Amino acid sequence: MPIPEFVVALREKIGTMPLWLSGTTAVVLRGEAGTEQVLLVRRSDTGEWTPITGGVEPGEEPAVAARREALEEASVVVEPERLVWVVVTDPIEYANGDRAQYLDTVFRCRYVSGDAAVGDDENIDVRWYAVGELPEMAPRFVRSIELAIANAPEAVFQS
Repeated sequence: MPIPEFVVALREKIGTMPLWLSGTTAVVLRGEAGTEQVLLVRRSDTGEWTPITGGVEPGEEPAVAARREALEEASVVVEPERLVWVVVTDPIEYANGDRAQYLDTVFRCRYVSGDAAVGDDENIDVRWYAVGELPEMAPRFVRSIELAIANAPEAVFQS
């Protein structure tokens, strides 16, 4: 997976020390209430199924990042409809020893167009899943999908 240039520059100065980064999760939905489908990607590094995730570039709005990541990773155009969750992820240690933690902004996104397909080397598969037939996922991603489907008017802020 390509490391963003701004992270490469930081890593040259701080090595593998923990970085505090901004991330976004796009929970992409299509279909009517009660028959919705969720677009999931299968990560190439861990083999896990997740909603679309990615880093927010310096100066980039999180909803714009969610839209960009959906196009880059899954070849679909989406419209972020609502912020549903703001959460701090658990610390992550990557295979190369780099450590990071993310402030993640989770968006409910409406599918607009495009044939879902792997768009980059970050994923090995992309599929639509019926809400009641989701594969096993990390609790954070299950919660992200639950909140997106609930479509409450206010976002959840997690401490």
